[in-house]
Amino acid sequence: MSTPDRDAILQAVSSAVLAVTRHLSVREVLQVIVRSAQRLLDARYAALGVPDEEGSFAEFVAEGLTDRQWEAIGPLPRQHGMLGAMLREGAPVRLPDLRQDPRFEWWPKAHPVMRDFIGVPIKNAEQVLGIIFLANKQAPGGFTREDEDLLTLFAAHAAIALTNARLYERGRELAMLEERNRMARELHDAVTQKLFSLRLTAQAAAHLLPTDPGKAAAELDRVQRLAGEALAELRAVIVELRPAELDRHGLATTLRKHAQLLDRLHPARVTFTCDELPELPPETEVAVLRVAQEALHNSLRHSGAEHVEVRLAYDNGRLALSVRDDGAGFEEPAASRGLGLASMRDRAEAMGGKLVVSSGGGTTVLLEVPA
Repeated sequence: MSTPDRDAILQAVSSAVLAVTRHLSVREVLQVIVRSAQRLLDARYAALGVPDEEGSFAEFVAEGLTDRQWEAIGPLPRQHGMLGAMLREGAPVRLPDLRQDPRFEWWPKAHPVMRDFIGVPIKNAEQVLGIIFLANKQAPGGFTREDEDLLTLFAAHAAIALTNARLYERGRELAMLEERNRMARELHDAVTQKLFSLRLTAQAAAHLLPTDPGKAAAELDRVQRLAGEALAELRAVIVELRPAELDRHGLATTLRKHAQLLDRLHPARVTFTCDELPELPPETEVAVLRVAQEALHNSLRHSGAEHVEVRLAYDNGRLALSVRDDGAGFEEPAASRGLGLASMRDRAEAMGGKLVVSSGGGTTVLLEVPA
């Protein structure tokens, strides 16, 4: 590859890393880094892995494999063999034949055969954030010292992207904590007083009912008015907690992007379809999004599903959300305590809708609300 071609690719990688500070799409940045490393070092295969705390990888992007090959290989790799050794040792590895190294263990049956191998750790100071590695150099002779220097440069770019993303996540967590504290104060000031007044008024009505039904009826009217005001305050709080993505994109696009993200992060296939939707009340959008997120979390974490299908449908003034998976299902009485079903039903009832959960040959969560 000529020097101008190398310079162009390195410029593309630098631009991608700078883009993460604007768009915070770290997975796509890592994909650009891996793709560019594969091309620049003339390798058949290239991959980048960021470990999680459960022995697997929180992020794993790769080049050189087809979708059919990925399906045949199966779940994401674990932290074993050479990948685990690189994470533990934090040092570059360059080998003429990976299979001859004592740190190599095994591959899944459908995994392609990798011979010459090069990998470097992605480090922030002494902390190993992940690894980037390539295999099967197309040109004869295997990987060179120059290749190792170039791959180290790519690893430095990846470290910038990952570090920036982690800082962003911490900033978001702090902002969410501050928002929760602010909302707690709002609830205390605006809603708690009304609920306290409502309770006193209801007690007064109960005392007056045997002796003065007329005054008791007046107190009950006041109870009804206070309850309505408290409900209005709570709905205002819900609107304030509305995710920013809903304001920018609306329910359909926000849920589509969420499904696409989960599809990339999990072994299961996550798909999304949607009818054309009318303009929806803000509180309805929030409730539907939260139910969808809870149902997707349950399917991806607990069901062992291979496919999760999300659909939004609109007909005759009613909005229907369905989240259907082909997993193992569950027995609702035992699961309702841990799967957030009560919370989902509460959201449905607050919107004047209903939630139906059916399990058998998979699980379907169906939410219907007026729209």
